[in-house]
Amino acid sequence: MLKLSERKEVVPQNFDVIIVGAGPAGSMAALKLARAGLKVVVLERGRHPGAKNIFGGLLHNTPVLNEMLPAFWERAPLERHVFQKVLAFMTPTSAVSLTFETEGFDELPRNGYTVFRPVFDNWLAGEAVKEGAQLLCNCTVENLVKKDGQVVGVTVKGREGGLRSNIVIAADGVLSFLARQADLRQDFRVEDMGLGIKLLLGLPKETIDERFHLARDEGADISFLGTTDALRGGGFLYTNLESISIGMVVHLSSLKASGKSPYQVLDTFLKHRHIAKLIKGAVPLEYSAHLVPEGGIAAVPQVYTGGMMVVGDAAGLCYTNGINLEGINLAMTSGVLAAETAIQAIEARDYSAAVLSLYRQKLDDSFIIKDMKTFKNAVDMMHIERLFQTYPQIISAILEKIYRVEGTPREKIMKLGRKEALKKVKTKDLIADSIKVGRALL
Repeated sequence: MLKLSERKEVVPQNFDVIIVGAGPAGSMAALKLARAGLKVVVLERGRHPGAKNIFGGLLHNTPVLNEMLPAFWERAPLERHVFQKVLAFMTPTSAVSLTFETEGFDELPRNGYTVFRPVFDNWLAGEAVKEGAQLLCNCTVENLVKKDGQVVGVTVKGREGGLRSNIVIAADGVLSFLARQADLRQDFRVEDMGLGIKLLLGLPKETIDERFHLARDEGADISFLGTTDALRGGGFLYTNLESISIGMVVHLSSLKASGKSPYQVLDTFLKHRHIAKLIKGAVPLEYSAHLVPEGGIAAVPQVYTGGMMVVGDAAGLCYTNGINLEGINLAMTSGVLAAETAIQAIEARDYSAAVLSLYRQKLDDSFIIKDMKTFKNAVDMMHIERLFQTYPQIISAILEKIYRVEGTPREKIMKLGRKEALKKVKTKDLIADSIKVGRALL
């Protein structure tokens, strides 16, 4: 055994930038930084990028993806391009669907794709590695390292000395402990979180094409309202080449109050007659649940401090407009904006909070914060209990009265709609809900 005086000091390895997390935000940041010739390392706690994601996801196209990886669709591992968008209002015994298809979704660059996240995330990280980024998997970051109050690196489980850098980019997901360690955020409020529950079902391509009226690599993306067993939230289904991704996103506070398990809620959804027809004959392949940031712009924390920036879900960059849930496109864009800021800071040799505040300015100037501000009131709208059960029932009742033939005089549609609505909702509540929906969407 060496005497204390004979032991060699473990010297930390130094980088220009350390990125924690190899999801879309982290990998896009790494790609940008590597192309700038910087020494960058991505630390991923999974056995490979995307390993902790369930198979199946929606990739909404975004300009930054085309700019960083021109014609990416020619080589990226994509499943189908989204050609058909459906919004379905459901009650326990009925379903009302609005379907949108357009040839514009067939044009390149296409609007969006279905992907297997473990495969796509691994490919995206690989693109950064090709440009010179270093990727370390099975690598768990334990703590931030600070000097004079500024972040200067991280410690890694099982690795002596840790890693040092000029800048750390935290892309470590919705529960980002690095953001909390840096005092950039407080503990989460249950009201600001959703729980995504997802099931992957195997089904032959020919069956999917026939059942959803698709051809070639066309895909369907269906959103369901009124299927959450009186919980606040909605369901989703999208088609892959030979499988279906189906599940729900429910507000965590609503789920907690119900006393139900995620599996119970999903099981009720899957047994609905309309859903059962869509998944008939499918074979369960994988089940998973994960948290989703749903607090909107008000829940976005401070995203920078001396020596560190926070991107993607770790920064709460996710929102809904009541129909779409936007996240992965915001994550990728935030990763590139953080990388641009890091490049400027390194050129100036100044990694202070004052310089890294440019990242927040870039976010504010981008579509990310602008869209989150546009739909800031959607958070209040999505807490209207009646939106998830009562109003789908009203829509169904109106259409049943319109289509049912009983040999009795008919009423005008507006009068019929008002009568059916007032059967279930008081006038003052109807007005209050209308105001909230109007503020959110108009």
